[in-house]
Amino acid sequence: MLMTLLLLACATATPYQPEIAGQRVSGGYSETRLGETRYRVRFAGNTLTSRNTVEDYLLYRAAELTVQSGYDWFRITDHTTEADRRTYVERFSRYDPWYGSSYVYWRPHWRYYRGGVWSTWHPYGRDPFWSYNSDVRTVERFEAEAEIMMHRGPMRTDTARAFDARKVLDDLRPSIKWPEDE
Repeated sequence: MLMTLLLLACATATPYQPEIAGQRVSGGYSETRLGETRYRVRFAGNTLTSRNTVEDYLLYRAAELTVQSGYDWFRITDHTTEADRRTYVERFSRYDPWYGSSYVYWRPHWRYYRGGVWSTWHPYGRDPFWSYNSDVRTVERFEAEAEIMMHRGPMRTDTARAFDARKVLDDLRPSIKWPEDE
């Protein structure tokens, strides 16, 4: 029971952090400098991080990078978001191990009369509906990437996908989840 509680305590969405291999919680931001005023910014979440959070953290990192570089606003020139979806199906028998192979001649079974014929059903027959339970779950993981171009001075109003870096930082800061100290 203690191990289960410890594992659940570690199960947390990706906080706003740099992406470094071997961290307690996987995922985070990274950037690549493409030129003096151009960067490719990326944020990867784990399976507990929503798409909206991944998008917000990407935008926050772009704004933070813009201010740290001495610029006032940035424009997103290219943006993609990828979703990795995996579905897991776990089947388990309702009768194992109690009625396993060691009890070959004693298993729950029923006889029924249908269509003028007596039939027998038991858990190891062909009907998977009665003999197996299934647990089906779909896991999603989101990763967003944007190429940004940074600018100084007043932000142009005719530019699409342009953001005032300081305003983005102020607007998103209350919703940012920071890494917990270990």
